[in-house]
Amino acid sequence: MTDKAHVKSEKIRCDACPVLCYIADGKSGACDRYGNHAGELVRLDPLTIISNSIESGAKAVPFMKGNSGNDWDGDLVQSNRPFITAVGAGTTYPDYKPAPFIVSQKVDDTDMVTIVTEGIFSYCGVKVKIDTDRFIGHERDIVLCQGEPVGHVMTSEYGSKMLSLGGVEHLTGGTKKEGRVTCDTLLKLCNGEAVELTVEGGACVVVQAGKAPIVNGQAEKLMRVGCGSAAIGMFASQWVQHVDEVIVVDDHITGVLSEHQAGKMLNVPPSGIKIRGRRSTPGRYFQVAQPGTGWGGTDVEDPLTILKPADKNVAWQGLRLLMVSTTGEQYAYFQLDADLEPQPVPLTEALQFSVDRIAENCEPSICSVLFMGGAGGSLRAGVTENPVKLTNSVKDALTHVSCGGANAYVWPGGGITVMADVLDMPSNSFGYVPTPALVAPIEFTMRLSDYVALGGHADHVRPIEDVILGSVRRVGRIDPEADPTAKHNYRWKKGS
Repeated sequence: MTDKAHVKSEKIRCDACPVLCYIADGKSGACDRYGNHAGELVRLDPLTIISNSIESGAKAVPFMKGNSGNDWDGDLVQSNRPFITAVGAGTTYPDYKPAPFIVSQKVDDTDMVTIVTEGIFSYCGVKVKIDTDRFIGHERDIVLCQGEPVGHVMTSEYGSKMLSLGGVEHLTGGTKKEGRVTCDTLLKLCNGEAVELTVEGGACVVVQAGKAPIVNGQAEKLMRVGCGSAAIGMFASQWVQHVDEVIVVDDHITGVLSEHQAGKMLNVPPSGIKIRGRRSTPGRYFQVAQPGTGWGGTDVEDPLTILKPADKNVAWQGLRLLMVSTTGEQYAYFQLDADLEPQPVPLTEALQFSVDRIAENCEPSICSVLFMGGAGGSLRAGVTENPVKLTNSVKDALTHVSCGGANAYVWPGGGITVMADVLDMPSNSFGYVPTPALVAPIEFTMRLSDYVALGGHADHVRPIEDVILGSVRRVGRIDPEADPTAKHNYRWKKGS
């Protein structure tokens, strides 16, 4: 045998993903998830258990034979019941074998089973919600990271910009570098790290789950209270005693108090103030300016630029005009002179209070990152020998799907396509494989009787006390409302 062959024989082959690394003793594979420990292939990250009792400093929940371990302590929902997540569980790729952990525990008087696996998702991505009025980019504009396309701008929602990042066409349908950068971008976002993104023809945005977006170097603070029309409706009654006209500048709908229905109902007389843009309905105007990073998400820096000459038959000298953005961050107060030209004057105390009230009603701007992926047939094969039955069981609400213990929204239609907030999941829940694909935790929880009925790998069910050993990572429950074993998650009733 040659020296080269001798060295190779000391390596073991990892079958946790399609890369099939040969790993030398003491080393880890290309994904850093699996290692060779004295000839044994081991998952390097510990299995993660969720239990509130650990976070609060209480003793670990005891697991005694013939006892659920949850002695009555007055907690009606048994919120400290431990739950095994798929974080650190490993995979079974290719899925000709049962999932790494299939564990049972008694919940009240019901035998439950949870099947956990770290799915390898080539078909996955994230949806990003960025709370800002500032212009990010137009719909369908390409989003770049490190110069590589990783997604696109979807649309604007109320006070937010939406991005779709990842997906199979970026992960595997482009160049190797595009796939690698896309996978790295998704991994960082899902694990709560900051990522700098650039929109073609748009802004540079630093995105981090749970943190304020940074747009073109400026940290965002407030999410707008509503569009200009909505702001008119909310605050009209607070303005009418102190001002003759209010214009709320907004990229979507700019509102004009005296024309708006709210102003009519409050008997605000016509002011003769005219603004540019396309009139939609009374007091509501589209396209008063171009999108930008100025007032209300427009490119307006001087609000007077959106005004037309005042109607000389209606306006009057001394007319009081307030102009304000949808976050209250920009505002200006004017009075018309003898030529009906607006002249700036100091804001009155009452109007300052009103402007501050707009800002007070704006919520803090944050970035939200939702992981989205589909549990393919091969992944489901690790749960049951007849994968379609798992799909049917999920649709029938007999099986609850969670990601790292977090509630997962299951999309209607075929398959098991889920979406989960990464902030509801334990830290570092995500990994990757160099195919490239994201590795994400997914758990299926159901009654043991339902598991047997759908053709589950019943011979591999283990009691949870055999799984929770000293080497597991214990984390507190992040979302107090998320309990995959809670009865309200299931269509079946107690005793059925």
